[in-house]
Amino acid sequence: MILIADSSALISLAIVDKLEVLEKIFGEVYIPEAVFNEISKENKTGASKLIDFCEDKIINISSNININITLGLGESEAIILYKEKNADFLLCDDKKAKKFAKGFNVNVIGSLGILLKAKEKNIIKEITPLIDKLRNSKIFIDEKTYQLVLKIAKEIQ
Repeated sequence: MILIADSSALISLAIVDKLEVLEKIFGEVYIPEAVFNEISKENKTGASKLIDFCEDKIINISSNININITLGLGESEAIILYKEKNADFLLCDDKKAKKFAKGFNVNVIGSLGILLKAKEKNIIKEITPLIDKLRNSKIFIDEKTYQLVLKIAKEIQ
């Protein structure tokens, strides 16, 4: 399977030290150059981890158009690369980008969905401490989503 990754979810997975689950689940992971440029800024959380993980996965898109002026360049390139590679999933946590991508029949998965898949495949044993770590960082996860994900993971009733 092929996964195209956007910066928001990559940052979340870097915070919880679970970037490696992407290749275990999907096999092929690609990152558009604009996304790499976003995540490799020195002030970004987990920048060095992200650079190490991403440097052999960077791909330039063939098209030179920005598909939507309301999305950032990284999100736009990720959606274009998804289409160019005929990918299976787009990894994205940005709400506006997810909605836009779904309008183009893009299968979108977020960082919490990745953690759930990793648990389902026994790659990780428990996601509660990981989600708690995200909530204690600058990543916003509302209480309803938190409870739902933990219920799906069978870590609460």
